[in-house]
Amino acid sequence: MGESWARRAAGIGLVASTALVLSSVSATAAPEGEIRNLGASNSVKDNYIVVLKDFSTSSVENLSAKYSATVKHTYKSALRGFSAQMSETQAKRLAADPSVAYVEQDGEVRISETQTPTPSWGLDRIDQRALPLDNSYTYPNRGAGVTAYIIDTGIRLTHTDFGGRAVSGTDTVDNDNDATDCNGHGTHVAGTIGGQKYGVAKDVKLVAVRVLNCQGSGTFAGVIAGIDWVTNDVQTNPAHKPAVANMSLGGGANDTVDQAVQRSIAAGVTYGLAAGNDNGGNACNTSPARTPEAITVGSTDRTDARSSFSNLGTCLDIFAPGRDITSAWLTDDNATNTISGTSMATPHVVGAAAVFLGSSPTATPQQVRDALVENATSDVVTSPGTGSPNKLLHITGTAPGNPPGQCPAVTNDTDTAIPDASSVTSSIAIADCNGKASATGTVKVAIKHTYRGDLELALIAPSGTVKLLKVSNGSDSADDINATYNVNASAEDANGTWQLRVRDLYRQDTGTIDSWTLDI
Repeated sequence: MGESWARRAAGIGLVASTALVLSSVSATAAPEGEIRNLGASNSVKDNYIVVLKDFSTSSVENLSAKYSATVKHTYKSALRGFSAQMSETQAKRLAADPSVAYVEQDGEVRISETQTPTPSWGLDRIDQRALPLDNSYTYPNRGAGVTAYIIDTGIRLTHTDFGGRAVSGTDTVDNDNDATDCNGHGTHVAGTIGGQKYGVAKDVKLVAVRVLNCQGSGTFAGVIAGIDWVTNDVQTNPAHKPAVANMSLGGGANDTVDQAVQRSIAAGVTYGLAAGNDNGGNACNTSPARTPEAITVGSTDRTDARSSFSNLGTCLDIFAPGRDITSAWLTDDNATNTISGTSMATPHVVGAAAVFLGSSPTATPQQVRDALVENATSDVVTSPGTGSPNKLLHITGTAPGNPPGQCPAVTNDTDTAIPDASSVTSSIAIADCNGKASATGTVKVAIKHTYRGDLELALIAPSGTVKLLKVSNGSDSADDINATYNVNASAEDANGTWQLRVRDLYRQDTGTIDSWTLDI
């Protein structure tokens, strides 16, 4: 057992006095401590958060004066400490002060963007689990860095909703590079995927691949030529990845178009396919809707009922809003139109795929499909049809992660000594678990240590993000820690090296990490 907290605090005071003497001898010899999340992507330069130890007697005024810090906020209730502006060198020296528990670099915090009111009920529906609609659309990111190929009738590139992000790819109808829309369907689809006002993923790059004529018809040969162009484009232009493709078209069964889609998916493009509008026909009889590697989409209406025109069956993966959807149109640069079809449902899903890739750019098409289906709202679609999955598209405030249990739990059972009044880390490497970690992960620890209240536990993600598991507790004088902690790691990539960090914040007692298990 450790000695009394009064004596331990006295020991800290002695160390502090010694540190003052040493610092007066040589400024260059001042010890430096660790700064948490130093240099993180959202960090604020020269701004830090300082947390004091529970029994520190140092005042904010004395510490700020000692380390040339300009105090911005003082914390007294949720924690003891302050925020301040200072140089990185001074922050590191402050972190080594015996009265300080830790110093962390400050970072920017942003809300998830919300569009209010929503111009299309489809956007309104996909960000909430249940009706009624709330006239807002909240999304975790804008799909920046993702390329969306619109294999359709072309796009009105100058429409204001695209903000200059729409470009011509190819035109297999006229065999040229001008993919300007003369029908309206492709412009509408593009608006739902990536329009500033009407789109799910508001910053994607939109590439027009015109395979249907002004009447909205074409040939499988022309469609396959468009798919071929897309596949070549992503293979020869790495900057065009990650990539998604929308095919709101279809016909009878055609093995070659199915195979073209399959090979394009194998090249890394995530495809969304319309299930078809045969008034309850079987999507498995339609190409390319029957392609199993793609995401095949059925349509719902405002009441969450399957649209009467929507195909159904086991070849569907998911439903999305598709009746009476408002989006951009071709007649002028501000035109809109409200139309229906599985063609309108599919771009909601493709936009959601772009949003997912905006957070998980290395995810494979299969992982994107699995994430969207896993995150969909279950059992709300009425009359989905025989064999159809009862899954309605849902976008959350954080990118979907791996569902619990998808990635096997990993244990590190190598004994690691915990030095007195210091810190130590133990690592676990995760591989072959692409995509985001789970929102319901767990960290199970087995630690031998007298006076366990000394210890603070944290999980450090591969990105460097620190997730606090346990704080020190001066009143907890029991021995050992055998506990499981819940952790939401859904914003983190699953693959990489994760660390359990154990800090002994007071002198006297020592111990060992016997083992720890990470399940994300």
